[in-house]
Amino acid sequence: MPLAPDAVVVVNHASHRLLTQHLAATVDGLDVTVVVVDNSPRARDAAAVATLCADAGWHLVTVPNEGFGAGVDAGLAAAAALGAPVVAVLNPDLAIAPGDLTSLLSDARRTGGLVAPRVVRPDGRPWSTGGTLDLRRGATRAHAAPGAATWVSGACVAATAATWARLGGFDARYFMYWEDVDLGHRAAHAGVALVVRHDVTAVHDAGGTQATAGSRRKSDGYYRDNCRGRLVFAAHHLDGRTRARWVLGAPGYACEVVLRGGRRQLLRDPRPVLAALRGTLEGAWYARRRRTPWPPAPSPAPTTGRPVTTGAPVTAGPAAPAAGGTS
Repeated sequence: MPLAPDAVVVVNHASHRLLTQHLAATVDGLDVTVVVVDNSPRARDAAAVATLCADAGWHLVTVPNEGFGAGVDAGLAAAAALGAPVVAVLNPDLAIAPGDLTSLLSDARRTGGLVAPRVVRPDGRPWSTGGTLDLRRGATRAHAAPGAATWVSGACVAATAATWARLGGFDARYFMYWEDVDLGHRAAHAGVALVVRHDVTAVHDAGGTQATAGSRRKSDGYYRDNCRGRLVFAAHHLDGRTRARWVLGAPGYACEVVLRGGRRQLLRDPRPVLAALRGTLEGAWYARRRRTPWPPAPSPAPTTGRPVTTGAPVTAGPAAPAAGGTS
């Protein structure tokens, strides 16, 4: 009996135009199953992505918006049910050549690790080449020397279905941001290799899924969830003394996060500061005690499920026409 195709999982949040712009070109001509997890809040966006998936032959999984990690995990579960031996997770605003995606999938199959490309911005500047984490200060860097990465960007990462299952996917207790740092940390402790292919390049239109795309200002969710996620990580992985150090350093970290959007944004708009403050307070409250590890113990008898709509696996089927713009 032939093996099922490998799979690509993409979480879509009101960004179906990016799927036609990037995902359709990425999978064009490849024998892969495409799983789109849609958590769009508006009916018109949900209808648009449903039409796109039906036309392209992609599997559609509809879920409530419980965050990026929860969405990826729903997609991984669908890919596993379809028998995919290797699964790549891609952001909707990420472009990668079909041959490069195939290379990542093959490397994941060969190594059993988490495999990621070198990720650049549209202008060619590096965006992520594997990251590092300073556990003392609670600071991350998006660029690591070859072989030194302690986490890889969740914008583009591939692993075997067995590795995803072993790690439990992404920790759904992060809404957005820091879930990839958490995944890398857990992978290292589980003996799963982190592989950054510096010879494979993906282009990340960073912020393409945000309403502020095209400006330096980040979304309020970026500020809030970045500040919260850092302290969620502390609650999951650090001893009490180190956790307290991260909490004490949280105001400085919040300032750093806000300034990533530039100083000019603050001249007339206090919302970035308020969002960072909210995330910091939420994270500090979350970190007041140590949390249980991920994945949680399986529930003996789940009582609810998520609606799932499926289409035919993609082989060399039709791709949606390319469209510009961001949402």
